[in-house]
Amino acid sequence: MYDKLSSKAVEFIDHEEILASIAWADENKGNRALIESLIERAADYKGLSHREAALLLACEDEELIQKMFALARRIKQHIYGNRIVMFAPLYLSNYCVNSCVYCPYHAKNKTIPRKKLTQEEIAAEVVALQDMGHKRLALEAGEHPILNPLEYILESIKTIYSIKHKNGAIRRVNVNIAATTVENYKKLKDAGIGTYILFQETYNKENYEMLHPRGPKSDYAYHTEAMDRAMEAGIDDVGIGVLYGLETYRYDFVGLLMHAEHLEAKFGCGPHTISVPRICPADDIDTADFKNVISDEIFQKIVAVLRIAVPYTGMIVSTRESAESRAKVLDLGVSQISGGSRTSVGGYTEEERHDETSQFDVSDTRTLDEVVSWLLDLGYIPSFCTACYREGRTGDRFMSLAKSGQIANCCQPNALMTLKEYSEDYASADVRVKIEKLIAAEIERVPHPKIRAKAVENIKKIASGERDFRF
Repeated sequence: MYDKLSSKAVEFIDHEEILASIAWADENKGNRALIESLIERAADYKGLSHREAALLLACEDEELIQKMFALARRIKQHIYGNRIVMFAPLYLSNYCVNSCVYCPYHAKNKTIPRKKLTQEEIAAEVVALQDMGHKRLALEAGEHPILNPLEYILESIKTIYSIKHKNGAIRRVNVNIAATTVENYKKLKDAGIGTYILFQETYNKENYEMLHPRGPKSDYAYHTEAMDRAMEAGIDDVGIGVLYGLETYRYDFVGLLMHAEHLEAKFGCGPHTISVPRICPADDIDTADFKNVISDEIFQKIVAVLRIAVPYTGMIVSTRESAESRAKVLDLGVSQISGGSRTSVGGYTEEERHDETSQFDVSDTRTLDEVVSWLLDLGYIPSFCTACYREGRTGDRFMSLAKSGQIANCCQPNALMTLKEYSEDYASADVRVKIEKLIAAEIERVPHPKIRAKAVENIKKIASGERDFRF
């Protein structure tokens, strides 16, 4: 029984509704007039329902697909401009009691070295990340109630925020850890986390249970209802996603949008971010074992239709994807990417052996400076901004500003000021020249004249050695 206001996972992610949506899309995918009407209506930046988006995804007409791509670009430009937010993952521990068949951290894997960082090692990793120029981290850890208890996560967050090295500081710690209780989510909120991230992996309950045969994560309902508990605890920025390749992509695409609709209906605010990882090789994981691996063309279509369906939600792509693939989806809707990433425990300080404990193989192995240079060449503004979280612009407060268009008066100058910090403290000489040229051009596009003037003043102060300005 589909009910997007229900607190039960099997009701707000209703299997029959997903199948009915896919069937309806198949019945209408040749209805050009209907598809064109949806594309036209979505141009008002108000999104589409899961059924409507399923129809766009099912469309096979190349001309209409190109219209969707054009609309996705237009929506992204309208809401996010040329800004691309930068972050890096920080893996604390790969000890895990779960048995996820697609992840090398599964409990039965005896070939991967197990490692858990001490607080001293975490501090060293943070210094290394600060020396790269990062300001925003995504904290990762396997699920192990004894070795990785919540107290360890909370202590690690405190350590990360405490490290001030040269001009570096981590200003936002997003957290990607296993589903937990309302009480524990309140503790994470009090610790000052940014976004709480948890991937569903797949919304197909039967397949989910086969992919997670043992361990706490095997409980489909508890996992799927985690975001409800997080938002009940006061964490209003949550990030969702599926791992494309575990289930048919159309099923998980519809389920993902139903989850977003549920959060919007129940809490008045949908997900802050949606991630779009694809399954990729890892220590004892072979993608040939998974029959639902998707092509680059389908991946790009998914990103474009998601941008159309949930226009105000940030979209994230990691270094799982190659530089070429990332360039294509940046154009179609992605607004956040990682750079210079290590997906191993201790990987930023033990580079010679970082692959040994990696969760997945990295396709984009460039340094952060190389990624920044590449983004500049593509016409983007790499942003190290964390201002909204620190100024309380989270949840529905962020969404209301985004929907009104007022967020540009904050995001544009904040992006340029943090990019100026990167230029002064971390950029190579060639990249610094590119940054200075971009700032000179883009500062003139800040809409509000008083904010623009203040941003110019702040950028001059940054050049003189001051740091951490924000609107």
